[in-house]
Amino acid sequence: MSQTRHVPVMLQRCLDLLAPALEAPGPQPPVVVDCTLGLGGHSEALLAAFPTARLVALDRDKEALRLSGERLAPYGDRATLVHAVYDELPEVLDRLGIPEVQGVLFDLGVSSMQLDESDRGFAYARDAPLDMRMDQTTGISAAEVLNTYPPGELVRILRAYGEEKQAKRIVSAVVREREKEPFTNSARLVELIREALPQAAMRTGGNPAKRTFQALRIEVNGELTVLERAIPAAVAALAVGGRIAVLSYQSLEDRLVKQVLAAGAANTAPPGLPVVPERYQPRLKLLTRGAELPTEEEVAENRRAAPARLRGAQRIREDER
Repeated sequence: MSQTRHVPVMLQRCLDLLAPALEAPGPQPPVVVDCTLGLGGHSEALLAAFPTARLVALDRDKEALRLSGERLAPYGDRATLVHAVYDELPEVLDRLGIPEVQGVLFDLGVSSMQLDESDRGFAYARDAPLDMRMDQTTGISAAEVLNTYPPGELVRILRAYGEEKQAKRIVSAVVREREKEPFTNSARLVELIREALPQAAMRTGGNPAKRTFQALRIEVNGELTVLERAIPAAVAALAVGGRIAVLSYQSLEDRLVKQVLAAGAANTAPPGLPVVPERYQPRLKLLTRGAELPTEEEVAENRRAAPARLRGAQRIREDER
């Protein structure tokens, strides 16, 4: 599989956001964590741009780790690749004996490799087994979710994770069909969604299956639950002066990231104090005004950049011990 077609999203902006923390002189080489290694595009750029930095990169997908390992081999022991989900960051750093880090990068969503490997079932554009597990060694597949979850639970997932207004229609069609024959492949699901939706709903927002596939993928991989733990853990791992950059691709992820960073940048003092004590002062300073978007030029060159939203923050003080 070619690695050349993978174009890292908002790459230069991510490097610029992290640069002040990774270029600052210190007693030890700076450590930067790529929490979502994928095909290693961002990781390779971090190692090239910051020649003194040490990289720790996580991915739950063993195939991604293998391919990135080849790509990053020239950097030798500056790169440490770990098979882990990104909410396991505290354990990974602990195991490596790294008390704090200077930079953290998240590039959320599905990697290009997972979309391009047709047998993984992430893409609704072609027929494939309904798997959608980012780590194929563990957990239940999208087919199992469709075939075994109670109707009410499926409706909840489509609404909460896919923001699908027609969840009930789709689920009643799924339940009717799965009784005849269990779901195994993506094409049958895409066809069912097309038939279940009213014509007006078909005319908006791209492929009508997009929201259902997103919802199933998030459920199968526990993405939002993992993210809820991972972003606070990453902030906690930052040294004072350290920086975090997070790229998200849908509103649910972006909202979660926004909430964690905004909470860190707020003072937590009870109202009415004449002077705010140190322990109530913000721990973070926001580095982006709202979420930054890719440029029109980048979207023209790489359509997968279109939905990207980038947020960054800097750690400005220690937690109270």
